[in-house]
Amino acid sequence: MQYNNYYVLLEVYETPAPSVLTMDGAENKIIHFQKCNGGIIVLNNKPEATSEDRTFFGQPRGLSTLFFTEMWERFSYYGMRAILIYYMYYSVTKGGLGFDQGTAASVMSIYGSMVYLSSVLGGYLSDRVWGSRRTVFIGGVLIMFGHIALSVPAGKMALFVSILLIVLGTGLLKPNVSEMVGGLYNEGDTRRDSGFTIFVFGINVGSLVAPYLVGWLGLSYNFHLGFSLAAIGMFLGLVQYWIGGKKYLSKDSLYPTDPLEPGDMKKLVVRSTIGLVAFVLVLLLMALLGSLNLTNFVLLLTIIALATPVIYFTIFLTSKKVTATERKHVWAYLGLFIAAMIFWAIEEQGSSVLALFAANQTNNVVLGFHIPPAWYQSLNPLFILLYTPFFAMMWNRWGKKQPSSPAKFATGMLFAGASYLIMVIPVALFGSSAKVSPLWLVGSWAVIEIAELLISPIGLSVTTKLAPKAFQSQMMSMWFLADSAGQAVNAQIVKLYTPGNEANYFLGVAIVAIVAGIIMVALVKPIKNLMAGIK
Repeated sequence: MQYNNYYVLLEVYETPAPSVLTMDGAENKIIHFQKCNGGIIVLNNKPEATSEDRTFFGQPRGLSTLFFTEMWERFSYYGMRAILIYYMYYSVTKGGLGFDQGTAASVMSIYGSMVYLSSVLGGYLSDRVWGSRRTVFIGGVLIMFGHIALSVPAGKMALFVSILLIVLGTGLLKPNVSEMVGGLYNEGDTRRDSGFTIFVFGINVGSLVAPYLVGWLGLSYNFHLGFSLAAIGMFLGLVQYWIGGKKYLSKDSLYPTDPLEPGDMKKLVVRSTIGLVAFVLVLLLMALLGSLNLTNFVLLLTIIALATPVIYFTIFLTSKKVTATERKHVWAYLGLFIAAMIFWAIEEQGSSVLALFAANQTNNVVLGFHIPPAWYQSLNPLFILLYTPFFAMMWNRWGKKQPSSPAKFATGMLFAGASYLIMVIPVALFGSSAKVSPLWLVGSWAVIEIAELLISPIGLSVTTKLAPKAFQSQMMSMWFLADSAGQAVNAQIVKLYTPGNEANYFLGVAIVAIVAGIIMVALVKPIKNLMAGIK
């Protein structure tokens, strides 16, 4: 039972577990059980909200812990990302690694792709091995050490070690923090939506501030000092998470929701070993053929990132666990997934292609003040924060008359294409060697963030609605895989962004997005039919 907000062990069953759930008659709450070391620990369900819970903007106190954890994680990630491409392509004499710009942009893209791909692993380890609270903490530690690796002037090896650590750490932390926010509320708690709104606000605050501080320190003084500030940010997030987690987060989060059985662990080890051996063999074959280099390694990761969602969709569409109606839902989601993939491919080029434009082709001196190129990375969260109240008010006002999810996606694709049409204009007017007004970049970001608010939150919502019951958690991973696949495509196409080819590049990407948007407009009705009444 629950006593003074603490969980108390009720009873321990030897396996096999009881086939029914126990009821606590005195408090009329469902008691659920969790597997642990061969037995079943019976724990109370989530506590009812009390007045003591309402100490963080009327929300459960645990929300403040998760709010600041994610805020500091985004601060560290977006701060690092704001200067990483410059660190890679600046010459060694300027404190960089001396990559050519095309390779630096390609590495940035595949880096982002792997971050979102690893979220699938993070969800699995949380559900089946560590529980969400431990998984988030382990992820944060890996992220912190990843930034520490970059803060050390150890060259390219430190870069690749950092990428590995931050990819794994972000994959462990990011999806599970969001899941824990949902776990703060009982079913039917009317505070849930406002709680997630506050949480998302924290994400954007961290993303907004980081490029200013880390970007200024890294570009004005020393890259490694900038990366150190990112590491400090993650450390602060971990400290408050550790302290606040003990006080305010549910004990349920310490346990996996679907723990591995002994037989499952053996299968996991075998499959993981097979996958790792296959990957190493491919690398050895590439080495024997003389083709093991950074460019081809990035290509290999691109293939993996694109193959993963294909495998998932194949499983969903062929599984006997999926009903005929659910299979229609999956087909509907496939169309939305492809549109989202194209959108994310454009939106995520802000840290690569637009970052290069900001450094090389933008007049960053305004009224005598020099704008560090990294500061433009704050435009994304800035416009999200500015637009969100307007969009929330608009959807509420329209109510049932608002456009369907496919229609919002189609409109978003057109806006995404328009954002790159804007970038064609200054290059076409003034040439690729001219330094143009920063307002062109501001305008491009202002337009594409409209697209993000038409696609990103809508995509999250529709993913939960269209998910087959047998694959609800795995279907949620598909939304992260859309971003992963989009950035994997970027890893190959950003190489085409070369001096003298900027206008053609922006125009080509814009045309692809606009054509995709027009196709989505034509597919709105068929997709709505496949969704079978789901908005």
